[in-house]
Amino acid sequence: MLTTSKELLLDAQKKGYAVGAFNVENMEMVQAVVAAAEELRAPVILQTTPSTLRYAGPEFYLANAKAAAERAIVPVVMHLDHGNSFDLAMRAYRAGYTSIMIDGSHQSLEENIRLSKSVVDACHPSGIPVEAELGKVGGKEDDLNGGEGNPYTDPAEAAAFVEATGIDSLAVAIGTAHGIYKGVPKIDVERLSQIRQIVSIPLVLHGTSGVPDETVRECIRRGICKVNYATDLRIAFSKGVCSVIFNDQQVFDPKKYNAKGREEVKQYVMQKMQVCGCAGKA
Repeated sequence: MLTTSKELLLDAQKKGYAVGAFNVENMEMVQAVVAAAEELRAPVILQTTPSTLRYAGPEFYLANAKAAAERAIVPVVMHLDHGNSFDLAMRAYRAGYTSIMIDGSHQSLEENIRLSKSVVDACHPSGIPVEAELGKVGGKEDDLNGGEGNPYTDPAEAAAFVEATGIDSLAVAIGTAHGIYKGVPKIDVERLSQIRQIVSIPLVLHGTSGVPDETVRECIRRGICKVNYATDLRIAFSKGVCSVIFNDQQVFDPKKYNAKGREEVKQYVMQKMQVCGCAGKA
């Protein structure tokens, strides 16, 4: 069955690893991520963004995740990634998502606190954990635009934000970006350590597609408990589909090329789970 992210992230925090969180766009990607988790005996988080939910709606994606989780031998979470409004957060919550992110990072600090706390107040009575973001993760993916101004999470602000909102996990901005990197990202790991010293809840790293694996491992050593991957899963799936179609332009059965996309995603996810250190932790 689907489970919440709270206990998984607390265990990761206690034992010094991170849970991989993977954005899924269709049934095949859900199957691939869960199959990778089962093969490695790893807990796993599936997630969808606002633009993905506009494409089909949370009920459709939840149905896929629930079907996979009911057959899985590892814990599976269904998470709303970058929920951009209270209404969307509540729609995912009512549909049955077992973890909710509300992203008010593009608002003022006061509005971010108000919005995040409102989602916490709505979700916590049912035991559903809430992730929020402070600072602005850069780049652009779907509707996720890094915006302008100082993008980095301020450690002192982070401590006050967590206290005021009651959130369960905090996404920090330390130099990562959504989408495809044009160069090697410069990650402020010292800032991450400063945040970890004064924030007790699990920390989350967004925009990780394209970040060198050793940098991700260093971030985990410094306190990251959840690592998000999105763009590279889309690239892997598309690579698999294209490899079939380009080699046989007469192919017309979606199962043939989608199966190859599914296998490419599975291999990618397994590799990133090894980086996160969550293999064998289920």
